[in-house]
Amino acid sequence: MTSTRLAIMTPSSNIVVEPACARMVSALPGGSVHFARVEVLFIDNGKDSLAQFDDAPMHRACTLLSHVRPDAIAWGGTSASWLGLEWDRALVERMAGIAGCPAVTSTLSILEALRQLGITRIGLVTPYVGAIQQRVIATVQSEGLDVVAERHFAMSDNFSFGLVPETQIAEAIRDVVSEGAEAVVVLCTNLAGAGVAARIEQETGVPVLDSVTLTVWGALRTIGRDTTLLEKWGPAVSRLPIPVQDGKDRD
Repeated sequence: MTSTRLAIMTPSSNIVVEPACARMVSALPGGSVHFARVEVLFIDNGKDSLAQFDDAPMHRACTLLSHVRPDAIAWGGTSASWLGLEWDRALVERMAGIAGCPAVTSTLSILEALRQLGITRIGLVTPYVGAIQQRVIATVQSEGLDVVAERHFAMSDNFSFGLVPETQIAEAIRDVVSEGAEAVVVLCTNLAGAGVAARIEQETGVPVLDSVTLTVWGALRTIGRDTTLLEKWGPAVSRLPIPVQDGKDRD
């Protein structure tokens, strides 16, 4: 049986991503997921907040995760959605070089899924304050996507994002669907959207792309693993075709 080891760097105050990823990867025969934390306590537009994503702590977390010899490594955060996508693209190169395996990020995986689905009119659901939300919208629009509706919960304490009830997230998703979104992105790996995504997809016929689910999807897809195991958290993306992979799996 082929084993699959995923490594994920995650914000230190995130309480959603680890249990959610563990549930998802447990459905993969021989699958395991391993984490390292990067100190992130709050998200706003100030210099101190932005400085949490400096290179040094990311490099340290990635180096520690390289010790488990992962098949794929991911940044389980959506910071590039307000820092700029070049930040994530550079991070992917650094992670791959340090860990010696393919690398992905939550934000880049979401954008790839939208391209694969052929969707450009989206809704955004986030926990962020207005200034961050506007930066996110600008980043998304720079990729040719039209944000037709959005909801944000005006929060800055990262730990508190994980306490937002699923009912509130579901209501926000339904709201942006009603305003014409062809897909909804739940943008934050500490927002518990995975638990409601499939149900709302079934209700509305509109894909719901949860950031945690898309992190795992991106990691599995980049190494050619079956993504249909994610159907209960994201039916639309779980059925997208997997690229043909070259090379051998790692032992």
